[in-house]
Amino acid sequence: MRRSLVLLGGVLAVSACAPKATPLTGDIAPARIPDTSLPRVDQKIVFNWVFSDGDYRAKGDGAARVAPPDSVRLDFFVSNGMGGGYARLVGDALTVPSEGRVHDYLPPVPMIWATLGRFAVPPLPDTVARVDGDTLRIEIGRNPRWRATFAGHELRRLELIDGGRIRERTIRDGSRHVTYERTGAHRSLDLSVVRVDTVPNFDASIWQ
Repeated sequence: MRRSLVLLGGVLAVSACAPKATPLTGDIAPARIPDTSLPRVDQKIVFNWVFSDGDYRAKGDGAARVAPPDSVRLDFFVSNGMGGGYARLVGDALTVPSEGRVHDYLPPVPMIWATLGRFAVPPLPDTVARVDGDTLRIEIGRNPRWRATFAGHELRRLELIDGGRIRERTIRDGSRHVTYERTGAHRSLDLSVVRVDTVPNFDASIWQ
């Protein structure tokens, strides 16, 4: 009985940390999702990153090699030569080598795509859209449900809402700063873009 109460208390504590989702505002609009396809050229995005998980904190620099229509390789390098690692994402298939902590750093696949401005969530019924000025908000699913916020055709925020609370979210401050948060677990990944280079076709070996 005591163990059950402790577990229940832990669940409630985590739930209390996750912010409540406010109702959608604005006028009802046709549920037309803007085109957020990756640019039609290969790009190398160089960034600085900071990862926090409770008392654990790591930082460094990294690169995302992005190839349309749906492929990205992510490389993380920890500051002061403390190691690093990489991951490959093709469509919804994520591959991460077992060594290192890169798997811990990464958000779920839809949130990874959201960091790059691509809207790619699992297909679910019940899509609702509301527009307020140049801001479009779309919800897909019921419980859980995905909420996407667009400024014009640009994805600015993606949230996973479950039980009326925002469990995870990716926030894009333009194209230069992105934050992913797992709100109830005090886990976050902060990315600051240093530069974006257009490059020739990547060598096929980076996807293997």
